[in-house]
Order: sequence, then C-alpha cells, then structure tokens
Amino acid sequence: MTVSEKDLRLIRKGFENKNERNIDKIRIGNRFVDDFIFDDSEAADIPINALRVIFNIISIISNEQFRPQDRPKQLSLFDEEFETENNIFASIKIKNSKISPSGSTKQVIDAYEFLAKFKMGWYKSVNSKGKEIKTFGGLISTPSYDKRGYTTFLVSSYWLKKLLVIPEYNYILYNLVYNVRNNKHIIFAIWLSKLPENGTVLKLSTLNKKFGLNYKTTKDFCFKFLKPARISLNTFNTLSFNYTYNKDSICIIPFLTKTILEDSSFTNTKESLGLSEVHFDQSERITRRLIYFKKRYGLQENEMLQFSHQYRNIPQTRDLIEKAFKEFIRINRLKKIKSTAFQGKEFLNEIQSLIIQIYQRTKMGELLPNGYPIIF
Repeated sequence: MTVSEKDLRLIRKGFENKNERNIDKIRIGNRFVDDFIFDDSEAADIPINALRVIFNIISIISNEQFRPQDRPKQLSLFDEEFETENNIFASIKIKNSKISPSGSTKQVIDAYEFLAKFKMGWYKSVNSKGKEIKTFGGLISTPSYDKRGYTTFLVSSYWLKKLLVIPEYNYILYNLVYNVRNNKHIIFAIWLSKLPENGTVLKLSTLNKKFGLNYKTTKDFCFKFLKPARISLNTFNTLSFNYTYNKDSICIIPFLTKTILEDSSFTNTKESLGLSEVHFDQSERITRRLIYFKKRYGLQENEMLQFSHQYRNIPQTRDLIEKAFKEFIRINRLKKIKSTAFQGKEFLNEIQSLIIQIYQRTKMGELLPNGYPIIF
C-alpha cells in the first residue's frame, strides 16, 4: 500500500532511526498514557507487538521531545509546523525486526493493524491561535512497505503532540517490551511509574476494572497477577513494587530496583556513572548500618535474614525501621536503660512493636491497619 500524492502533501516531517541505536529508557508523557493507554481510567489490552511499535515510536522521536514550560518557543514551532490546518501528519519508519524479533510477518501486520484501528475516530485540538484542528484516524495511519524489512506509517498531529510535548512524563526502560512477554505486566509497569512514592490503596473491583481482569478475591489478584508481575519487574525493570491486602483493599507501593546498574547494556555515560556512584554510596551506607545493628544488638545470622532483606531492599520499610529505632533510643533514655540491654530477638521485638505503632498512625495504616512490614 502506497501513500497517495494528496496524503504526501500533508506530511510535514519524517522520523527514522538511521543508526539503529536504541536508547536505554524512553519518556512516556502522562497525557498520552491517560488518553491512549488508560482512557477513562481503564487500561487498553494492547498486544505486546503493538506496545513495541509505541516504544519504538517514542525512542525514534525522543530527541525532539520537550516540556513546554522549559521550551515555550519549541511549542510555537510545533504549532506552526503541525497545527495550522487539518490532517497534518508525520512519517515514521521502523525496522520490522524491532516489532517481531522472530521475523514473523503476521506479528508485524497484526501490530500495525491493531494500532491503525484502535481508537480510530475524529480528534480535535485547538492551536495557539485558537483555531480548531481536526484529525481522523488512530495512532497510526496508512502503514506501508516502501523498503524491504521496514514499515513506514503516518502519525497524526493530534497524537504526535501528546508524544512530543510532555509537560509531565515518566521513564520506562526501552527493553521492557522485549524482556517481558506479558503485555499486561508492561501496562502495569507504565501505570506503576505514575504512582507516588508512598503508593496507593485501591479496591479489588477498581483494579480488576483498570486492568481488564476478573479475579474473585484480593488473594487471587495478588498471587495470580501481582506476584508474577512483581517477579518480571524485579528482574527487568528499574521500578518494582510491594503489595499487601486486607479484605477487599490492596495496597501497592513502588520501589527502585538495581536492574539499571546490573544491566551490562547500560551505557557508560556521565548520567549512568552518577547513578552508579549514588547507588554504591547508598549501598555502602546500608551495609554499614546493618553491621552496626548486628554487632550492637547481638543479632544472629538467622535473625538478620528478614531484617536485612527488608532494610536493604524496601526504602519505605527502611524509613520505618529508622523511625522506630530513633523512638526506641528515646524511650530507653527516658527510662535510663541502655539500649544494648535488648539483644537478638528481644531487640527485634521492640523495633517491630514500634514499627506497628508508627505505621498505624499513617494514612496507609488507617486504610490497612495490618499492612505493616514484618522484620523477622
């Protein structure tokens, strides 16, 4: 299928990855996530190969993405180029092996057909001069094979603006769509990236609806969906999560993983070196702190297992432990008791008791009173 002369006159710009290099992470604008992936707060069931198309589109245009608050002139240039009349498009070319590494032509065709038909309709936007611009189609239009091994297609100004102009965005690892096979796990990872550090608590019915699932109990949702999703993200993503449940409510709290530092493909840029230094400094501090607790309070190896895991890997729990320890010291000073009078499990019991008290005074504790972490 070729692009007609009439359509060619509407193409204002072309994008392609000429050097075939992939970036480590992409920036997905929150407006695109809300309008395309989570329309009406419900996640679309986008197939894995279609997600690869989306990730590659963002990777290819990444150098031209911008926040309008940082580059207002760039927004004016975009309006002049793409929002002056109806049905203006950009052309994008992607290598087929990026969509189907196995070389399946059917997988490539199905991916582009899905994105061409998904959310197909009329879209309206208003440019900086107040003029209404209309566009018809889905995310992509008129996919065609103009070069062997590649597919070229059009992206309308409406969707291109949501991908390029990103007032608020989150990073997602580019390789996630190649390392994780379950499309819902990837969509969950995109949603997870938007959560605040202290997480969220949602009803089972809300989560079922959001991700197109139908689990009968919170236990089933956690162990049949969240647990395998967490395994995937622990292994392949920079952001994973912990969860607890109580009755019909589920608490989900994101945390950073070490994946980005352990990935040998992570480029040796100033940014990555900076991340490494921060990580190793933090890791060293955590190790020293754990040695301090172990020696000062006579903790045995078996008593350190859970305590060390929680302290080292879960920032929220580490913060709770430190707050509990500070309170532990304060109480003992008031009683004129040496804190070292508490050794081994006795020390852990004191800290656990204080963790429960501190946790249950938080908003999360009000919603899920038994959702506190267990440290031994």
